[in-house]
Amino acid sequence: MARRGGIMSEQMKEEIAKELGFYDTVQKEGWGGIKARDAGNMVKRAIEIAEQSMQKGRS
Repeated sequence: MARRGGIMSEQMKEEIAKELGFYDTVQKEGWGGIKARDAGNMVKRAIEIAEQSMQKGRS
């Protein structure tokens, strides 16, 4: 199965990983080294950021 390009920028992923405390794992092992729970939390945080951005756009 072909993998498609990611929606989040690399910079945004790195910032969220730093915020959630597993960026050191990303640096050592790459994105494949993070736990599924961390990946899920990263997606959850990205959604929160997107929702906040949308709310600011409506104001």
